[in-house]
This record gives sequence, C-alpha cells and structure tokens, in this order.
Amino acid sequence: MNSWILYPALIAGGYSALVAVCTVLYTLPVASIRTIGAVGRRIGPLTSGAHDPRAVPAGTADPAHPSYWTRQLRLDAVSWVKAVGTTLRQLLISRWLGTNARNLLSGRRPSTPIGQRPGRPPEGIVVATVLFLTGPGYGLGALVGTSAACVLLLLIALVFGLLLGLVCAALAAAALTLRALDRTSQWGRRIRLKCPYPGCYQPIDLPVYHCPNCPAVHRRLRAGRLGVFRRVCGCGQRLRTSLLLGRHTIAASCPHCNLALPRLLGTTRIVHVPIVGGTSSGKTMLMTAMFAGLRSWSDRGQLSVTYATDEDRSELRRLKGQLDQDGWVHRTATQQPRAMMLQITRGRTRRLLYLYDPMGETFQDSVIVREQQYLAHADGVVLVADVLAEPEVRRELGGADAQKAVNARPSPEGPKDTYDRLAGEFTALSGRRAKTPVATVVTKRDVLDQLTSLPTPGARIDDWLGAIGLGDLVQSLGHDFGATRYWAVSAHAATGAGALDGESRRAAEPVLWLLSRTGLPVKPLLTSEAAKR
Repeated sequence: MNSWILYPALIAGGYSALVAVCTVLYTLPVASIRTIGAVGRRIGPLTSGAHDPRAVPAGTADPAHPSYWTRQLRLDAVSWVKAVGTTLRQLLISRWLGTNARNLLSGRRPSTPIGQRPGRPPEGIVVATVLFLTGPGYGLGALVGTSAACVLLLLIALVFGLLLGLVCAALAAAALTLRALDRTSQWGRRIRLKCPYPGCYQPIDLPVYHCPNCPAVHRRLRAGRLGVFRRVCGCGQRLRTSLLLGRHTIAASCPHCNLALPRLLGTTRIVHVPIVGGTSSGKTMLMTAMFAGLRSWSDRGQLSVTYATDEDRSELRRLKGQLDQDGWVHRTATQQPRAMMLQITRGRTRRLLYLYDPMGETFQDSVIVREQQYLAHADGVVLVADVLAEPEVRRELGGADAQKAVNARPSPEGPKDTYDRLAGEFTALSGRRAKTPVATVVTKRDVLDQLTSLPTPGARIDDWLGAIGLGDLVQSLGHDFGATRYWAVSAHAATGAGALDGESRRAAEPVLWLLSRTGLPVKPLLTSEAAKR
C-alpha cells in the first residue's frame, strides 16, 4: 500500500483511538455516577416521615407494615434495575450516540441540535474534517465506557446483593431463633398457656395482642416477616415481637373467647388448682381463708402476692365485704368458674396461680363433671372434705353433737361420693391422675373440736379420718392419685374481723404445698408433716 494512504490512515486510527480512550475516561465515571444518583433518587424521600408511595400498606389480617427485607427490598431492587437501564439508555442512545456522535460524524459540534442542517459546516472544512474524524472514536469510547460502567455497576450490585442477602439471612435466622427461644423458654419452665375463663379453658398457642395506641388487633405478634425485633403497627406504634424482648407488657386477650388475659401469661408457669367439694362443704370459705393466709405470709416478707388482674382484686374485695357483713361468704353460683389468678413469688421463682371454685352441685353429676375442662390442666387438686356430711360419721354423733352438726350446715353429699365422681372423670379429662397431687382439707374444724362423739383431729389427719370411718377414702386417694397430704382447717377462724393469723397461714398450707410440687421454694413455710415430700 502506498505511504500516502497508509500514513494518514494510521494517523486517523491513532487519533480515533486517543479520542476513544479519552471518551472512555469521561463516560465511565459519568455513567456510573449518574446511574448511582438515579438509583438513590428511586430509594424514596430522604426526609423522615415524608410520604413514600412505594411503601407496602399495612395488611388487614395483621395491621402492621411488612418488614423492608421481606417485600419492599424486592420492589426496590426491581426499581433500581429499571433506573439503571433507563439512565444508561438515555446517556448512551439518546445523548452520546444519538446526539453527540451523530453530530460529530456530520461535521458538526456535539452540542448542535439534531434538527439544524446547515448547507455547509459553519466551522470550516478543516474543523468539520477534524470533527468527522473524532466521531468514530467518540462513539466507540462511549460504547466501551458505558459497557465498562455496566460491568462496574454489576460488580457493585453483586457485592451489595451479597451483603443484603447475608443481612436478610441473618434477620430470618434471628426471627427463627427468637421463636425457638420463646418456645424453648416456655417448654423448659413448663409454661402451658390456658384461658382462665368459663366456657373456654382452651390452650393458647399465641395470645391476641392489642396496640396501645389504636384499636388494632395483632393475632400473630411474633418475629417474622412483619418485624424481627419490633413490629410497626398501622398507626406507627412499635410493638415488641418476643417474650424475651418484653412482648408480655402489651395488653392481650384469648384468641378463642376474646377476653383479657393477665400480662404475666407466657413468662410465668401457670399452676392450675381446682377446689373440689360438695355443696356447703366450705369451698369458697376455704379459698378466702387461703387468700388471707397468703397475705399473712406476704406481710411477713416471706412471699410476694399480687393480683394478676383488676378483676381478681375486685372479686377478693367482694368476698371480704361479704365476710365483714354476714360472717361468711355466699356459695358459688356457677358450674364453670372463672379462675382466680394470683402471682406468687418467693426469691427469684414465681408462679401464676389459677384457683377454680365451681359450685358444689357440679360434682353431684358425672356428666357435669365431664364438662369441667379446667380439670384437664390441673397441676394439683384441693379436695374439700366435709366429714359431717358423711352418713357413717353422722351416725356416731350423740344428741348435742348431732344438733351442732346440723347447725354447721353440712353438705347434702359426703366427701366419698364427691371423690368417686372426681376420680372417675379425672382420668378421662387429664390422663395424668396417677401423677397429680391432692391436698385434702377437712373443713369446719371449729365445729369438729367441739364434738365429744368423735376423736379430736390431731397432727395426722389421715389417721384421724381412718378412725372416724373414712379410711377407704384415704386408701383410695393414695392409690388413685399422686402424693397426698391432709389438713384440718377452720375457715371461720382464719377469716373475718377476729381472724387468727396462725389459722390463716395454716389454711394457706394446702395451696403452698401444691405450689412447692411445681418448684416454688415454699417448703420452709410448711409444717414439718406437710413438708415431708
């Protein structure tokens, strides 16, 4: 090839290469910076609290905003990809190639509007030739620079995506860990959530939580897609998602009956204790005496006793008012009672006590006994024995003693019949009869101490029951149930204006013994006989 053709071609090629390199050095950072800026503008308003139309609204089933990492991140990623494509397309196709390179190849300056078509280039033939020779290098450089920017942005996106993936995986793992810790904590402390209200008594997997700032109800407030450590309600209120983080401080209700639950539910082991006895056997008086005894221990600093709900506080005030006015409490009028709930703490251990006091007629019919679903959750039973109602005992009473027994208003049914129905249905309801402890309490001791026809109750109440003809009851209790203990209590002496502090504490021993069987360290508060096991 002739030198007069080769040399100009080499010069033109070298010039185009130089232009391409310079263009690459210009377009690469410009494309990268402007694309990143466009992505940043797509993220949303930078002002805190400003409206963001991209945000996913709160749902209806659970009125909370989804966590960013579960859904909004995917929406933003799609938005970012669109922003990158749109920005690079505008820079490369519309500006650098469609306008600048096209003008250069036409011998015009890059900034010349496309619609202007002069007859000849106003810059002169020399300048037009230089501009024409600049066009190929500029176009090639713009294409290479944009491609390099795409590669750079892709690498940044991969690194950023990897980091986001690690963060999302860590959040998902944290959510699963919090759920597992909640479950493990409850399982390890043998916490079983149960509704305390009559007609329900259902197991509770997760309570329904109520937002403190609005009427919204959250039925699945736990770590997950709506929040790992915190959930944002539709009103903007932040709610804790785990018991370990303080979820129990939020007002909750039963998912089955929608009635309010104590705030301690889920953090404290519940001890279910039904009080079983016939009509007029002294169940409600005994329960009132037990509360008086627990308060006595609390006043001495040996226990901490608090009401689980305001309704429990009101009910105990009502019982105290009846005692102050009439000298006794009215008998229970409901077959399926609401549990009386108390938080009992000694040292660092605490229990949430559920005490059930059904009406005495409940245990006169096996069908009705079978409907007492709270028996299925019983951790122990208080069996109230009105021995004056037993025909064998009544036959042993003389004239004056017989009248005293009548004045004591004995139950129309003896404790053996009540026990037989309880034992027969308890296995079907609970399946844990052989492991369930029973605290047997002989009531109306103040009357029994006055009777000369019967031996006086001593320290061993089980032996005394055998001596008055109820040995088969003692044998059946020892055979059918787990550990058994016996007390004789005067509820009248333990309650009211002239209550004896010692008798009040004795009345609380049966429930304290049952609580000790669940791990509450209260054995030092029991008498030596009751604390043997």
